[in-house]
Amino acid sequence: MPLELAPARATAHANIALAKYWGKSDLSRNLPAVPSISLTLEELVTETEVCFEPGRKHDALVLDGRPATQKEIRRVVALLDRVRSAAGIEHRARVMSHNRFPTAAGLASSGSGFAALATAATKAAGRELDLASLSALARRSSASAARSIFGGFVELAAGIAGEDELAAQQIAPRTHWDVRLVVAFTAAGPKSVSSTEAMERSRTTSPFYDAWIGAAPGWSERVKRAIHDRDLEALGAAMEQSTLSFHCCAITSRPSTLYWAPATISALHTVADLRAEGVQVWSTMDAGPHVKALCEAQNASRVREALLQTSGVLRVLVATPGSGIEVSP
Repeated sequence: MPLELAPARATAHANIALAKYWGKSDLSRNLPAVPSISLTLEELVTETEVCFEPGRKHDALVLDGRPATQKEIRRVVALLDRVRSAAGIEHRARVMSHNRFPTAAGLASSGSGFAALATAATKAAGRELDLASLSALARRSSASAARSIFGGFVELAAGIAGEDELAAQQIAPRTHWDVRLVVAFTAAGPKSVSSTEAMERSRTTSPFYDAWIGAAPGWSERVKRAIHDRDLEALGAAMEQSTLSFHCCAITSRPSTLYWAPATISALHTVADLRAEGVQVWSTMDAGPHVKALCEAQNASRVREALLQTSGVLRVLVATPGSGIEVSP
């Protein structure tokens, strides 16, 4: 079998932004309007296999054991088309992808999903790309996917309109800081509004979007400096401001995008109450209802127990700093 037709498998880990990305400077190239910094998480895993098959008429995607919807497969086909164009092949592909955590629920499954897809598809097409090139390829489908190529703490700069090669970069390895992200699941099922749709609503209708664009780079710089210094208090304060500010844009758009469930508010109060009791812990959220609490390793059990006892919280996961993209033999 020719090399470009050999199946390839890749494993990627989701990342949670500590300084948030919200809004695009170039929608067609999927360029972020603001810089972001994230932490890759070992326990949130996507596994993807790609095989380009002669004679196949259409790309096919099986996601978590079921055939993908047309909406789900659209961005997958777009990424595969970029890989085919670069590799000089025309074969359609069979894609099998599995998330070991809820899909499309505000846990950055698109980040790990497209990072794994970009890597597996490139390998299956017989090409070898460096990490920066893989990151830029994945970013065209999902900005958070650019960060999931790398482990540990990762930065993605704001994009310039028309730019194609924007890639993320690691700013500290997973071993740099022994922190935990305690994830409180506050609702079941996928979110009702995609992040891309909600971002565009915010950009075009929220009265606070311009203020967000102006303030976000400062929060990102504070988060980056705090990671370097291992200063959890400074990181937590900037992270919470970043989180609440982007949700403010979403909530005040027309129509309003309110991702929060009743248990979301309860979990946010739990984190604030723990901090008032002297526990160093701060909250963050993505575009979804779940609350993530950042703390150092020695406080993770106490934070987990408090969130488990919070009204409406369905379950709690303690996540550790994770590794970057991996290709299976």
